[in-house]
Amino acid sequence: MTAPSRPVPPTGRTAVRLAVVRTPQPPLEPRPALRLVQPDRRVPRPAPRPGPRPRTAAVAHARDEFGPVLCGRADLPPAGETARRLVTTALEALTGRRPLAQLQPLTTAGVYAALSAGRRPQWCADGSAPVIVGRVRVCEPVDGVAEISAVAHRSGRAHAVAARLEGIDGRWRCTALQIG
Repeated sequence: MTAPSRPVPPTGRTAVRLAVVRTPQPPLEPRPALRLVQPDRRVPRPAPRPGPRPRTAAVAHARDEFGPVLCGRADLPPAGETARRLVTTALEALTGRRPLAQLQPLTTAGVYAALSAGRRPQWCADGSAPVIVGRVRVCEPVDGVAEISAVAHRSGRAHAVAARLEGIDGRWRCTALQIG
């Protein structure tokens, strides 16, 4: 007869031990500092935060005297519609299917001058296949600014399009355009 044996732990494994670790508490909220305001002194203003551009009466007055005025998101139409129209019009103009002058109201003077300089991507100049614009993505990082990206397909190849739109005088205008 054999004596009952104790179970033997499997070799190569160590016992698991639970250790309780104290986690640090969240920092205490600082109390707002009280400022003493003296009648003779001005209170320093905090530094302006990046974000929406301020609209003041001086800006409205500047429109009459100094040219274009930057607009906020509330004063502009939806960016997605303008983005798709810009990409489609730009590609059709570069492939020769529509006049380049139709881009002038959608772009700033610098972008229009660069487009009318005559330099076109090789894939736009070659062939007669139509350009198909895929999904246009819009991102608005700052109030009054939209960054767009799209993919254009022609003859079985895909090409990237990126642009920056800014709200100027109550409408979106393209300030940068890159076609790859």
